[in-house]
Amino acid sequence: MKKPLLVMASALLVLVTVMTGCTKSNEGSPPPTNNPPKTNEQPNEPPKENTEDKWVLGEKPLQFSAYAHYQDTDFPKWESTPIGKYLSEEKQVKIDMIKAAGAHTQKLSAMMASDDLPDMIWTDRDHPDMDRLEKAGKLVPYDDYLNKYTNLKTWMGDDLNLLRSADGKLYRFPNWYSSRPFGNAGYAVNKKIYEELGSPKLETTDDLYNYLVKVKEKYGDQVVPFEPHRAQERQGLGVLYTAFGEGASYTNLNANLLAVPKDGKLTSLLTDPVFREAQKYISKLYREKLISQDAFNQTEDQVKEKVMTGRVAVYASANPTLFASEAHKELTKTDPNAGYFMIWPIRKEGLDKNKIYPGTYTSFGWNAAYITTAAEDPEAIFAFLDWYTGPEGMNVQFFGPEGKNWKGFDEEGKPNFTENYDPKEVAEIQTKNDKVMFVGNTSYIDPAKWKYMESLPVEEQDWVARYQQTITWPSQLNVTEFTGLNPPTDSEEGIIRTSVDELFLEIYAKSSMAASDEEVDKILDQGNKDLMDLGYDRLLEWRTVKWQENLAKMQK
Repeated sequence: MKKPLLVMASALLVLVTVMTGCTKSNEGSPPPTNNPPKTNEQPNEPPKENTEDKWVLGEKPLQFSAYAHYQDTDFPKWESTPIGKYLSEEKQVKIDMIKAAGAHTQKLSAMMASDDLPDMIWTDRDHPDMDRLEKAGKLVPYDDYLNKYTNLKTWMGDDLNLLRSADGKLYRFPNWYSSRPFGNAGYAVNKKIYEELGSPKLETTDDLYNYLVKVKEKYGDQVVPFEPHRAQERQGLGVLYTAFGEGASYTNLNANLLAVPKDGKLTSLLTDPVFREAQKYISKLYREKLISQDAFNQTEDQVKEKVMTGRVAVYASANPTLFASEAHKELTKTDPNAGYFMIWPIRKEGLDKNKIYPGTYTSFGWNAAYITTAAEDPEAIFAFLDWYTGPEGMNVQFFGPEGKNWKGFDEEGKPNFTENYDPKEVAEIQTKNDKVMFVGNTSYIDPAKWKYMESLPVEEQDWVARYQQTITWPSQLNVTEFTGLNPPTDSEEGIIRTSVDELFLEIYAKSSMAASDEEVDKILDQGNKDLMDLGYDRLLEWRTVKWQENLAKMQK
């Protein structure tokens, strides 16, 4: 997921468009800067704030340059966004957006070569270009600012230590970090087909198989029984893998891990009994044509077309809500019995349903903001980002300036929505602000947006929001401990990693389409040997060391 803002926005946008109510308690109360909601995941007490010589938003002008280091992604003009216009006019904050017009690799390389860097760079959390800038001494560490501007430290907690570099310093300001579960992986079921087949139990892998057989018997080639999205990206087949083991993780299949933890070590995925059992189940579905036969080469548009037209019985994906919610809305316009609903994750008979996790999340989201030594006043930029990620900053980004759609905070630190709340305006605000949400705070904004939604009748609640609260968020696994396990691309382990992932995808596809259980074992046995010949064992050893270092940091 290279551009998580777009992914997050798809889930977040729908939440704000339906809020139509108001509450007025505690209007005008100050923003709860150091008052995160109490959750089981909240790691620690808010740090003591150092108020000496603090930069305060609006007291004096702040102007800096920013660059989005993503191919085909440029920040929009600051004043063209609602948040940018407001902060520019009311708080003296101006950001000069540097554009690359698609030539991002060349643009940053040129800026690095000429030592003419932007003040802030927003890119992947572990981008190799940032590693090079760090080694060259061109990034500003944030350590001196954390107790002076405390939103990031408060809302992120101790997991912030996992973002520290090898020198022990913090250079990354994470985006869409969270101390709460989030994510949308799971299963969406075609409501009309399900009811026409008698609404059978869909809880176990046996239930699913029997249901898919009935779908094929009744609808033939007109309906795809099981749509696994894009299998070459591990998508729906990876979701199905998690049904065969308590605690089995979608991340185990990811190129950034490709391993199974066992007795304190990261071991080969291909020798894992859970993975093998899952592949035998998957190959059975495939050879009986219960799975999309072009799962490994279809495009996003082809998947979407099938889901949107209702030609899918069960749809599994890392984010089925994206297409299923849109399809549900369109299909129910003409047929109220059509559409999709989500089910609790499928599990093998005998396993604890509450220990099955079709998706994963990490505490610190995906990308990050870096401040370079080119910045004239790096502390002011960090202070701005810290305000931006706090309760007041997040509310202004999502609901507009205080006063119209929201005013003050309740006793839990959530915004009070006013009687003037305009859902269309709020939706437009979020859409236009989406590309400049540099340091989103999932821990705060998700409960804030759900505050009113939960008071609505089920039929009036947003489709995505309802299933996030009841199914997807409770069934996502925290895999923060497995982050940062990618070796440098130019190292021996980094070269091994690239070769191993390429070969694994070939093995994964072949075993998924195997003609028998025996052939699955044969393919995986040979595949494991071939991976080891490439240095897979060395990569596993390297990652084990890094994983254990992560665990040690998390226990501090």
